[in-house]
Amino acid sequence: MSVELMVWDEPVPIDRDRARATYLAVKRTEPGGGDVPDVAKELPGQVTLYPGHVLVTMDLDTMDEMSARVFAVARAHGMVCYDPQRDLVHNVAPLGVYEGMQLHTGDGMIVHDPDLGLVHDVLATLSPQNPFVALVSFGRHFLQVSPGYELEYKEGTLIRAMVPELAEVQQAFHEYATGGRGFLDRHTWQDQAV
Repeated sequence: MSVELMVWDEPVPIDRDRARATYLAVKRTEPGGGDVPDVAKELPGQVTLYPGHVLVTMDLDTMDEMSARVFAVARAHGMVCYDPQRDLVHNVAPLGVYEGMQLHTGDGMIVHDPDLGLVHDVLATLSPQNPFVALVSFGRHFLQVSPGYELEYKEGTLIRAMVPELAEVQQAFHEYATGGRGFLDRHTWQDQAV
């Protein structure tokens, strides 16, 4: 079985609906056309060119590792990357305040310096197939959540809080990524022995 990612240029960040519509429209056209863009030369996997778009196909077994490389190459070239398997779009911006921050998911996705829209959308994918989402600023602190909306935050001491709604989880992750800590005051936290 194979999986796909599509990379292309967008002047501004786009949402998942627009990325999905673009992907589907391009897939209905014939591949080919024009010179090979620089980004295509750097992408791993099987590369198929469409006018203004590059489709990357990879094996399911190598998806996690190769996807991380595709995300990084797309970002380096200032391009959008759409993941139709997860229905997620990786935009170039806006980013959080912690350089080198990583987004990790329980289904194997790792993204360096994720855009804030991606973080927001990934949180809605929590499920038995994706049992956690974490934002990590290595060596400093992290925030993670598991289904049932149990938040864990660590900056020295590990603390946990139950949050009733996805929207509150998304707000907490947004605040964390942008340097805010209002989520610490809004919820009841318990210290956890590590």
